[in-house]
Amino acid sequence: MKNTRINGEVRRELAEIIRGDIKDPRVSPLTSVVSVEVAPDLKTCKAWISVYGDEQVQKDTIAGLKSAEGYIRRELAARINLRNTPEIRFIADQSIEHGVRMSRLIDEVNQK
Repeated sequence: MKNTRINGEVRRELAEIIRGDIKDPRVSPLTSVVSVEVAPDLKTCKAWISVYGDEQVQKDTIAGLKSAEGYIRRELAARINLRNTPEIRFIADQSIEHGVRMSRLIDEVNQK
């Protein structure tokens, strides 16, 4: 049960840090943290990131986040009191884009 609380807290703080503190131009302003899964030992953390835009924008954003990982971890450590600050793996989440594409396809079928 404790882990869902930690996941939620890390997700919230991560979203704040990405939205407000990352100055890397590669990171799109239309980036959101879809979900976060912190390992029970708090050593690692997977963060699913959704970026509005084409594949290049997504790749750039993930690359920008990866290069800012040290900074992001320090910020997380300052904001959340955990024994360990997990290493973060950023994963591109395609679900929103997939939903938009499906929605478009359905609209096209309905128009015919």
